[in-house]
Amino acid sequence: MTVIRVLLVDDDPLVRAGLSFMMGGADDIEIVGEAADGGEVEALVDRTRPDVVLMDIRMPAVDGLAATESLRRREDAPQVVVLTTFHADEQVLRALRAGAAGFVLKDTPPAEILGAVRRVAAGDPVLSPTVTRQLMRHAAGTTAGTRATRARERIAALNEREREVAVAVGRGLANAEIAAELYMSVATVKTHVSRILAKLSLNNRVQIALLAHDAGLLEDG
Repeated sequence: MTVIRVLLVDDDPLVRAGLSFMMGGADDIEIVGEAADGGEVEALVDRTRPDVVLMDIRMPAVDGLAATESLRRREDAPQVVVLTTFHADEQVLRALRAGAAGFVLKDTPPAEILGAVRRVAAGDPVLSPTVTRQLMRHAAGTTAGTRATRARERIAALNEREREVAVAVGRGLANAEIAAELYMSVATVKTHVSRILAKLSLNNRVQIALLAHDAGLLEDG
């Protein structure tokens, strides 16, 4: 059994204690460290080598957004799952754009938090198309037009098949579902996803979904 190494980052000691107690009972998860501020994260990651970081957004000195951006610039970056009290929050969206693999609400049932950690560790995002749209509506503003233009310019670098795969990822389909829908093997889907990430300089599938949304490719869905 592969054990998932998890780092907890939250300025509330009660939240950290609750998460540690809840997750400590899982055979496949090990809490390797705790931090009370984003400024402590880099050194802890160097020392503990976590697979997944559960990251609070709002912290007094260095917030989770800055810490996530810093972590995701690393070549050996762990996956980041944002902890938040809000369903739709512009800071959450910014963290996702910076490379977080998803987010969970702090009042999420324990079993779902465990499931989210396991999915992210396996390379799957924790973000549904419905939540993506909700976040986009919340963050829509004067920069939306500029963001859409830039997204369409970046998407133009993809060939037709890669574009189809990007749209399917944006719709929240798993690799097997994409393979069935587009009549290709799962291995071919994975190859296309890897090429999309490389061509567009993206970190993960969540960023593919956000870019497809920005470019207007999901509107018909």
